[in-house]
Amino acid sequence: MAERAVRWLVATLVLVPVTGCAAPVAPLPVRPSSVTPATPTGVPPATVAPTPSGPAPPTVGALPTRAAPAPSTPDRTPGTRPPATSPRPSACLGPVRYDLVLADTELALVTSLCLGVGGVLRLQGIGPGEVTVDREDLVDRNYEAGVVDVRFLRAGTVGVTIPYEGTTYLVTVVVV
Repeated sequence: MAERAVRWLVATLVLVPVTGCAAPVAPLPVRPSSVTPATPTGVPPATVAPTPSGPAPPTVGALPTRAAPAPSTPDRTPGTRPPATSPRPSACLGPVRYDLVLADTELALVTSLCLGVGGVLRLQGIGPGEVTVDREDLVDRNYEAGVVDVRFLRAGTVGVTIPYEGTTYLVTVVVV
């Protein structure tokens, strides 16, 4: 019996609308209709007398209108692409840290990268002095506890040589 009463109470509470919890709702302003109603045949349409003092004040709820800008089409020949809006190619990762865990990565598949200036190539699991670069003026290298960080300081192309398990791999890093 008590279970039935609880079910009835829950059903009643779910169905009872909650009132008084929110602020009163005001209607949204609407733009007055610009369509004139149809007049029966033989009845002259009503005329509006012009105001002598200039334009009529806006009605309550009237929304301002603004002319849309004219669409612009770039002057270009068919088949050409518009210039890129980004200074960096879409395939470039930007100034991020790119981690290569040498034990988990197939280095033969990592042949090139694109990083932004300030980006870091982090090589994990390699000894000190093993990683070399062909452009020392564009990078800053640090080694600590089996991790080599190669930070790219300026734009250019840097070849990073990584010897691992008897094979030497070259990763070309384009820095933008």
